[in-house]
Amino acid sequence: MTGIASLLGYPLISSIRERRTRRVSRGTSIIAGELSHESRNTPAPLSPLEEAILIVSTGLTGLTNMHDVPLQSKDGSKELGTPMSGILSRTAASPDNCQATSFFLLNDEGTWLIQQPKVGEALAMLRGFPPKWEDWSESDWISAAKAVKLRIFDRRIEFPRQWPYYLGWNKQLSNVPGSTVFVPVVNLAAQWINVLLFMLSEPDGQRPLVIDDWQKFRPRTMIDCVAWLGSLLHLVPRISYQPVGGIKRVRSGFVNPDKIAPLGLMSTMQTDSEAMFQMQNLSLMAQAMGLGGYLHASVPSPFLFQRDPAKEIYGLGFRFAEPKTNWHRWPPLPSTQPHPVGLDGILEACCPPYVKSMNDAVDKVLDEKFGSQGVYRPDGVFSRQYRSAGSAAAYLRAATPYSKETVQYVKDICNYVFDTYGRFPAHVNAFHTPGLWLQIHHVELEYYEKFFDPSLYGWQTEHERVWGKH
Repeated sequence: MTGIASLLGYPLISSIRERRTRRVSRGTSIIAGELSHESRNTPAPLSPLEEAILIVSTGLTGLTNMHDVPLQSKDGSKELGTPMSGILSRTAASPDNCQATSFFLLNDEGTWLIQQPKVGEALAMLRGFPPKWEDWSESDWISAAKAVKLRIFDRRIEFPRQWPYYLGWNKQLSNVPGSTVFVPVVNLAAQWINVLLFMLSEPDGQRPLVIDDWQKFRPRTMIDCVAWLGSLLHLVPRISYQPVGGIKRVRSGFVNPDKIAPLGLMSTMQTDSEAMFQMQNLSLMAQAMGLGGYLHASVPSPFLFQRDPAKEIYGLGFRFAEPKTNWHRWPPLPSTQPHPVGLDGILEACCPPYVKSMNDAVDKVLDEKFGSQGVYRPDGVFSRQYRSAGSAAAYLRAATPYSKETVQYVKDICNYVFDTYGRFPAHVNAFHTPGLWLQIHHVELEYYEKFFDPSLYGWQTEHERVWGKH
C-alpha cells in the first residue's frame, strides 16, 4: 500500500481518537534523568510528497462557498446579504470567509510563504488538477504545493534559544533540524473594516454606538458639549468614554446608545479562529500520515515579525508602521507601539502605508466585494454555487446592500482610530499571531519504543513501511 492510498483509507474517527502530541523528532536527544535518550539518528526532513500533502490541506477546495442564508427577518426587517469578504472555498471555516490566515512554512531549505491564489489564479490552478483529491497522483500533490510556495529566506526563521523567544522545553524541541513548522499569521485590518460594515448594517434600533473605551469623553462639537452638560446635570446618562463620530450619531437615530460596541473589546473580531481550525486539520492529517505533531507556543509578537541579525533575531522581516502620536496619558498596549503591516509586494494589510488614507482602505474593501472582480457579481464566480445563474441574480436583487450612512460611519470610525492613535487598527495589530505554531516531523521511534505504551504511537511505527525510508 502506498502512502497516498493509506492516507485516503485512514478513518477520520481514528485520526481524531489517536491524535496525540508527539514532540520528539527524529535525531533529537532527551535529557530527563532515568528517562533520558541519546539519539543515534540524523534528522529526517519530510519528503516532498509528505510536505506537499500538508501544504495542500491548508488550501483551496473549490471555487465558491454557499450563501444559504435568510435575507429577511420574521419581523419584516431585512438582513444584510453581502457580508462575505471572499468567495473561494478553503479547508477550514473562516469568519465571513475572509480567509485572513496565511501560513509561513519553515524547513531545512528555508522560510516560505504559502500563498493564497486570487479568483483568476484559483480558476486556472483548479483546472489543472482532477476535481477530487482521491484522483490525484503524487506529481499532482507536489506540483500543487510548489505552485503556492514562495521562498522568503534561505534559512529558517530563528531566535536565541531563551525566553521571551522560546519557553520551557520548546527551547530544545521546537523548530529543530528535520522538522516542518507551520506558522500562522492573521491579516486583520480588512476584516476589521468588514465587520464594522456588517455590524452597522443591523436594522433600525439595533445598530450599536461605537465607543473608544481607551479614551475619556472629550466634547468636540456643540452637540457634544450639550450632551456632556446634560450628563453632569443627570438629565441624560453619564458619558464616560469617547463616542466615535460624536453624539450626533445618537441624535440622528442611526445608532442606539443602549447598545454599545467598545473598540477595545472587539480585539481580533474572532478572525484568528480560522488559524485554529487550520492547525487542527493539520494535526489530524499528521496523525493519518503516521507523523509526529507538536502544537505549541510560538515566538511571540512582535519578535516573530522582526528581523535583526545583530541581535540574532531572524524573524519574518515585516515592515513596521510607527505611530506618530505623543501621549500625555498612554493608552493600553499595543496601541502606542509600532506594529507589523506587511511584506512589501507580498503580504500587505489594508491600512497605511499600503493605502493613502482610511477612506481608501474602506473603499478597497468595498471594491473587493462589488468591483469588477468582486465577490458579489451575478456574472462572476458567485453564480457557480447555484443550479442556475438566475438564482444568483435573484439573491443579489434581494440582498440588502450597505447604506451610504453605514459606509460613512465606518469611514468615520476608521479615520478616528488612525487620527487618534496614528495607526490602524490600534487595539490589535494589523498582522496578528495567535501565539501558536505547529511542528510536524518524523518521530524518534527508539525513544518512544523505550519508554511509552505502544498503543500511543502504533501508526507511527508503520510510517516508514508505508511511506518509504527517510
